[in-house]
Amino acid sequence: MNQKSLYTIAEIGQAHEGSLGILFSFIEALAQAGVDAVKFQMHIPEAESSEFEPFRVKFSLEDNTRFDYWKRMSFTLEQWKLIKQKCDDCQVEFLCSPFSNLAVDWLEEVGVSQYKIGSGEVNNWLILEKIVRTGKPIILSSGMSSWEELDQTVSFLKERNAKFSILQCTTSYPTKPEQYGLNVIRELKERYDVRVGFSDHSASIATCIAAVAVGAEIIEFHAVFDRRQFGPDSKSSLTIDEIASLVKYSNEINIALNNPINKASNEAFSELKSIFEKSLAINKDLEVNHVLTFEDLEAKKPKGYGIEASQFLTVLGKKINKPMKQWSFLNAEDLA
Repeated sequence: MNQKSLYTIAEIGQAHEGSLGILFSFIEALAQAGVDAVKFQMHIPEAESSEFEPFRVKFSLEDNTRFDYWKRMSFTLEQWKLIKQKCDDCQVEFLCSPFSNLAVDWLEEVGVSQYKIGSGEVNNWLILEKIVRTGKPIILSSGMSSWEELDQTVSFLKERNAKFSILQCTTSYPTKPEQYGLNVIRELKERYDVRVGFSDHSASIATCIAAVAVGAEIIEFHAVFDRRQFGPDSKSSLTIDEIASLVKYSNEINIALNNPINKASNEAFSELKSIFEKSLAINKDLEVNHVLTFEDLEAKKPKGYGIEASQFLTVLGKKINKPMKQWSFLNAEDLA
């Protein structure tokens, strides 16, 4: 059977606080944790935003506007090339969400194999058109989209023969259990017949493990060194140690799902069955011609030394043809 691979994405987002040093530390730590890809957000302030953009959450102590925050968080094209090289050196895929057409141009120059689209860009067909023209696959988060909006975007992509996958996502930080929407994972698969996954903001490894169990083939989660550190996504992120555990357990679940057990066959357990299963025995000394009752019987290991325990009804009411000692196995030749 062909093993369906599980693709794990750890998003750094803005946890680097505009520092290349912190960002490189994240890449190294996440590579050691075993993720497949490290994801970034490419914000080019002048191309994607303006001074009128409000803060999603007023958290910044040093930025007067959201636009100022994006400027502080941004890197130059040459720095992005260094980030890509660092990922290559650590043997993790460089994955990035662009938030402007200019960012797509930069990412093409940096070199990417696919694109991740954030929930807020699903209806931005301009950037989707730009990405489709690169011919590269797209991973689409669906956090703020209704079925109607997703249907329209999926039609847009399919009309252009784009290769894409969709992630169930809830745009709430941190996401509460009643908001996970794990049911949507299967619904996405049935509705669009594409590869599907789950983008998480719950700060719990259980969420992504559950997502894999119900069919997610891609899982994405935010990474942080410590949830107490400053930043808009810290409280909805997983720590590096948690991510290492998540990667291990989710891959185990994926292996299990790709290796279904045929309960109709138990040939693999033949040897164990002979050890663990039992044979009928006598639980007291009995005289010849004693009529066997339920109270006379015991089942003892191993199987094959007496009548099978499952056949005890067939001996009730029958006489034994010889005296029998307590704990002796009972066989067909012992019956009159």
